[in-house]
Amino acid sequence: MDARFTAEQDEIRRTLRELLHKRCGPEELRAAVDTPAGHDPALWTALAEQLGLPGLALPEGYGGVGCSVTELALACEETGRALAPSPLLATAVLTAPLVLTLGTDAQRAELLPRIASGGLTTALTVPGPALATALGLTGRDPRGEWAGGGRAGGVQARQADGGWRLYGQVDQVLDGHSARLLVVAAHTGGFARSRVELFLVRGDADGLTRVRQTALDATRPQARIQLRHAPAELLGHGGDDVPAALARLGDTAAACLAAEAVGAAGRVLERTVEYAGQREQFGRPIGSFQAVKHRLADAYVQVQAARSAAYYAAWATARGERVGGLALAQALQALRGAAAEGIQSHGGIGFTWEHHAHLYFKRAAGDELLFGPVHRLRAHAADLAHVFEEAG
Repeated sequence: MDARFTAEQDEIRRTLRELLHKRCGPEELRAAVDTPAGHDPALWTALAEQLGLPGLALPEGYGGVGCSVTELALACEETGRALAPSPLLATAVLTAPLVLTLGTDAQRAELLPRIASGGLTTALTVPGPALATALGLTGRDPRGEWAGGGRAGGVQARQADGGWRLYGQVDQVLDGHSARLLVVAAHTGGFARSRVELFLVRGDADGLTRVRQTALDATRPQARIQLRHAPAELLGHGGDDVPAALARLGDTAAACLAAEAVGAAGRVLERTVEYAGQREQFGRPIGSFQAVKHRLADAYVQVQAARSAAYYAAWATARGERVGGLALAQALQALRGAAAEGIQSHGGIGFTWEHHAHLYFKRAAGDELLFGPVHRLRAHAADLAHVFEEAG
């Protein structure tokens, strides 16, 4: 493994950081999350047109840039630094790879160029609070029981009038209120022979109701999706092993999420160190006190270790090694620790709504609710590695 970044990778990071510094400061961030979309459409357009971010990891034949997961993870690190609310995670990380791997030739030709251009935003719609399980991050479920089905609820699919109709409800869908296309996991085949398939539902489909929910992390907007016999199109030809495809996607998603969390952790720690050099107590900066130095040094070591793990996961995932979940656990722990130190070091202002420190802490807590928690991510990684199994 060559740990050095290429000139192209350095350029992606530099250009994206400069753009976000200009377009996504604290005031712009707060204004964006208060909009109906939960993000700034103009910023998303700039990310797409100037940097090609939505199509960064898509093939050039579909209008993408043709980069790997590593470049996408580096981009996520920069958006994490700024806590930039955007459809990048929902569109480029969670759904575009599914269309690329499972879609028909016609579906790929129609959808992927629009995704790469930024004109089509998408959202993965998984029934129940089971996104981490569906992505294979916190447990194994080869039969897709996370999707409900039969008497267990979830989303049901049936054939009618020469097409498909979906019925059900999903409560936690990232960017589901604003996405122009939903990729919905639904059960079909009846109760006895139920199987999970993925379906495409247009954002303006009849029978589709979408309501934005109040989320702990406002920079990760979520929606409740209700489907009442909504028309849908089967993704692919049918018969694909959808749970296995989602589990493969999970490792890529975890690597990107780990890089994103590391970016946020590094930024909040930078701000904390800067403030510790300015805030004075007893006539001297608090950063000069040994206890404060030790706490910030510990946080720095944790962030750097998590950064190394995230970079390795991004590199290894493209080569089939499943280490994304473990890297994500380390990154989320580093982010929570760095954000907590930031709040503590800022004193009375650190926990106020007007200050930025609480946004980083909420990102850590919100991501654990969606993709963790940390102890389950680590336990599942240990299971995959057979750490606690006795030698035969």
